[in-house]
Amino acid sequence: MTSRTLLLVAGPSGCGKSRLSRAATDAGGVATLPLDEFYRDLDHPGLPRTLGIVDWDDVASWDCGLAIDTISRLLECGSTEVPLYDISQSLRVGSRTLDMGDARVLLAEGIFAPPLLAAARAAGLPVEALWLARHRSTNFSRRLIRDLREKRKSPTVLLRRGVAIYRSEPQLTRDAMAAGFRPVGMREATRLVAALAGVKDGQRPSRTTSVSE
Repeated sequence: MTSRTLLLVAGPSGCGKSRLSRAATDAGGVATLPLDEFYRDLDHPGLPRTLGIVDWDDVASWDCGLAIDTISRLLECGSTEVPLYDISQSLRVGSRTLDMGDARVLLAEGIFAPPLLAAARAAGLPVEALWLARHRSTNFSRRLIRDLREKRKSPTVLLRRGVAIYRSEPQLTRDAMAAGFRPVGMREATRLVAALAGVKDGQRPSRTTSVSE
């Protein structure tokens, strides 16, 4: 049985979490899981609101229980069903089978990785935690360009959300450090992921598979 480790990668929206996830997948030895897949549907009762709109940066808009159950099955069995979430519709639109293959690391990235860390520790899961540290002005511009390109929400909502995130980043960073996250830049994060995955120069472990349904 393959010994597997959960690697939580956190940081403000736009800091490069998805970029690190793609690079880790390309290098091999890592299975990736976007934590955005565990958002609650728009019609879920009691969603938190700020300035009259759903606050998707509030952890109450996200299903931590489903996330930890899914991750636990992946680490134990190596394969399980993962929800597919459409951010533009704010709805779960299906599921896919995530098979880790021989990967030793499950990289789960998203803004809700910090509250997930406590749940993972409580569940007794082997877990490491990294915080991608970048200047918040860079995060703001990258986030807005990405979200407008992908049409995640209306431009007005994206701008208001972006300003709110910009203002909250210093506190988010302090909270993550208090929770046990390690602040790193992209280069250091890439090296640490490779070390955990056991990837060496000239060595490419088998890739994971993901089957949509």
